[in-house]
Amino acid sequence: MSFGGFLDNSSGGGARIVADIPYSNSNNMPTGAIAQPRLLSPSIAKSIFSSPGLSLALQSSMEGQGEVTRLAENFESGGGRRSREDEHESRSGSDNMDGASGDDQDAADNPPRKKRYHRHTPQQIQELEALFKECPHPDEKQRLDLSKRLCLETRQVKFWFQNRRTQMKTQLERHENSILRQENDKLRAENMSIRDAMRNPICTNCGGPAIMGDISLEEQHLRIENARLKDELDRVCALAGKFLGRPISSLASSMAPAMPSSSLELGVGSNGFGGLSTVATTLPLGPDFGGGISSTLPVPPPTSSTGLERSLERTMFLELALAAMDELVKMAQTDDPLWVRSLEGGREMLNLEEYMRTFTPCIGMKPSGFVTEASRETGMVIINSLALVETLMDSNRWAEMFPCMIARTSTTDVISSGMGGTRNGALQLMHAELQVLSPLVPVREVNFLRFCKQHAEGVWAVVDVSIDSIRETSSVAPSFVNCRRLPSGCVVQDMPNGYSKVTWVEHAEYDESAVHQLYRPLLSAGMGFGAQRWVATLQRQCECLAILMSSTVPTRDHTAAITPSGRRSMLKLAQRMTDNFCAGVCASTVHKWNKLCAGNVDEDVRVMTRKSVDDPGEPPGIVLSAATSVWLPVSPQRLFDFLRDERLRSEWDILSNGGPMQEMAHIAKGQDHGNCVSLLRASAMNANQSSMLILQETCIDAAGSLVVYAPVDIPAMHVVMNGGDSAYVALLPSGFAIVPDGPGSRGPNSGGPNRVSGSLLTVAFQILVNSLPTAKLTVESVETVNNLISCTVQKIKAALHCES
Repeated sequence: MSFGGFLDNSSGGGARIVADIPYSNSNNMPTGAIAQPRLLSPSIAKSIFSSPGLSLALQSSMEGQGEVTRLAENFESGGGRRSREDEHESRSGSDNMDGASGDDQDAADNPPRKKRYHRHTPQQIQELEALFKECPHPDEKQRLDLSKRLCLETRQVKFWFQNRRTQMKTQLERHENSILRQENDKLRAENMSIRDAMRNPICTNCGGPAIMGDISLEEQHLRIENARLKDELDRVCALAGKFLGRPISSLASSMAPAMPSSSLELGVGSNGFGGLSTVATTLPLGPDFGGGISSTLPVPPPTSSTGLERSLERTMFLELALAAMDELVKMAQTDDPLWVRSLEGGREMLNLEEYMRTFTPCIGMKPSGFVTEASRETGMVIINSLALVETLMDSNRWAEMFPCMIARTSTTDVISSGMGGTRNGALQLMHAELQVLSPLVPVREVNFLRFCKQHAEGVWAVVDVSIDSIRETSSVAPSFVNCRRLPSGCVVQDMPNGYSKVTWVEHAEYDESAVHQLYRPLLSAGMGFGAQRWVATLQRQCECLAILMSSTVPTRDHTAAITPSGRRSMLKLAQRMTDNFCAGVCASTVHKWNKLCAGNVDEDVRVMTRKSVDDPGEPPGIVLSAATSVWLPVSPQRLFDFLRDERLRSEWDILSNGGPMQEMAHIAKGQDHGNCVSLLRASAMNANQSSMLILQETCIDAAGSLVVYAPVDIPAMHVVMNGGDSAYVALLPSGFAIVPDGPGSRGPNSGGPNRVSGSLLTVAFQILVNSLPTAKLTVESVETVNNLISCTVQKIKAALHCES
């Protein structure tokens, strides 16, 4: 193999030799080019072989010509600029020595004369570069054309292209080399940091040095407890130091000459702070952090701005979450005697005496005047455990899953997002407004911790527990709390058929005095905010999602004129309508409602107003909402079937023009015929009346039912049914919420063997009383809405023969 051949096959720094020596793989290579060793000085040779480009080329195998072409194209498109040195190489790349051919020159006889270079003109280089961009490997014909056009020899053109390809390859390899070097440095730095972390492991819970290997849960709890007590002691010492005017270290030494040898002794108070051992092992029940110390030292409320305060609070949250999780799992798994069956309805009721014996109250004693409600329900739900856990830990998805129960919710702080990319160990602070759809039941505002834990493969638990007792210790004045959630939540276990077995426990203490007499039996039986309602809603919503995601349209749907995207738009519009209806029934903070106390309104009717401005989904102006709840001696199922039947609508709906209604479209949302969205048309009674469309959604489950409707614009509904955006359809919903009356409720022969099972019906209207948001509300408009409600209730009673 000739030296010239070696250089041709190599890449990288060889470009510089090639620049001066025309070379070829063929056997007719001019011998004079090799027979002149003086052209290469030792220093140049040394620099060539020490260059990174050449050394890299010697290491790597010869790349295919196609690969080089691709790299070259990438390089050119990337806009890489050549340095002046590279430009010099490309310009002199095909330079040829005058008469340096072996035929006409004898190296031995003639003394060496200085070589003369033929520089290419800028125009020639421009032409060569242009062709190189298009074709880095020109054939014989292209080289011949180019040499004629540029007045160059074909050999010069050939050498220029060889040199340019080599130079391109060198530049690409340098670029790749630098990227690999950076990656290498990055990996080395990561490796070092991981080694350091492994040498000094830290426990994430207590901040102390971690012990490699498994430690018992009890020991872990003790470590957390120790860390908390240490922080607490430090804070009390700092406060004591402030008041005594001297550093606490001297106080500690005078009171406790022998400091404990272990942190465990410090936790149980062997250091002379006898009072500190009285700190509650679960949580302080009030603002008294210092136990016995507070009787001698005036301890001011701590400021929540310090990092220590925050870390202390977080430690307390973690401890509370662990205790709550423990209680939830026990309550979900234990049967008799903790849970007993009620005689009426066969629901599970909590045996409070057994509960007090079994569990230590983890958020303090029950406030005076509060009553307890507790319930447990188990059901099969068409959702897997991971999807359900993800829904519960995301406040927006949680609210979407339980739209009639959650007025609004938010995550206020994420203490831990979980371990190893899962929700196992996730702990967050949340705020929620929970509702029963009636103006006679106040909205429950709760601040709580939500903690998620995986107990086994396919078994998860999510627990909620109120944090108001912890928050009372901060400097913020405690706001009045009308409800406290004791450990409540669900245990979810995957089943083989894609379903999950969900066991839900709901346990709360609330102020009953704010609840109307009608609804007290319902709430105390756990049927208002209880486990049955959560599980029933979850089952209905998951069934609806399963139907929507399946490709087959249910046979009950008669939506011939509606496209699949139109079906989705219609369901989205119905969901917004129902959400707005719920927000209008209860005085939640979703909308800024102003409560009216008008003398001309019945005492059980609540009237509220708000201004609707800049909301494309509502007509602008003053919106009046009126809602009331009544007891009817009719079963919830019969009442629901009557109200949702479009053929009987004229018996109660004053706005239906008195004629029959026709169902134009029907979208099923569940196995039960009552779960659907439909579009109704009121036929005009005479030529002067325009026909009107009504969008209606009906839902029913074991815990109750809902009928919500709103008049809609015909052109707007055509857009929605063709898949258009439903956000711009203006609507104001009205409707009914039906729940069974609780055990022991009023009614004929109340409590006797022949007691009539009744229903609690909530009727609510939202009406635009003035299209100007700045207008004043008139007495007449309030009276009109009040009359509308009372007239509708009377018509329903008359139709169901229960006027008395």
